[in-house]
Amino acid sequence: MFEGPNYPKPLDESLFDEWLENGRSRKIPYAYLLVIWDELDGMYLPFFAEDRSEIQSYPRYGSSPENQLLVAAYDLYSGTRVI
Repeated sequence: MFEGPNYPKPLDESLFDEWLENGRSRKIPYAYLLVIWDELDGMYLPFFAEDRSEIQSYPRYGSSPENQLLVAAYDLYSGTRVI
């Protein structure tokens, strides 16, 4: 996943699937998986959100000088990319 010049590096699909499962199994009713790129650590991190409005609070990859940047957001239950 995330291969090509628009992304910092590829993400292993099995790790992504693990993040989806972890989000679905949490006691807090999360609805979204946010894939965040950490500039300092040079790696992707999973963040979970309960509401779609929380997604907008993260700066987007490629458009901000922040250290943690939103690369994509997915619905936890359908797996559909929402951003």
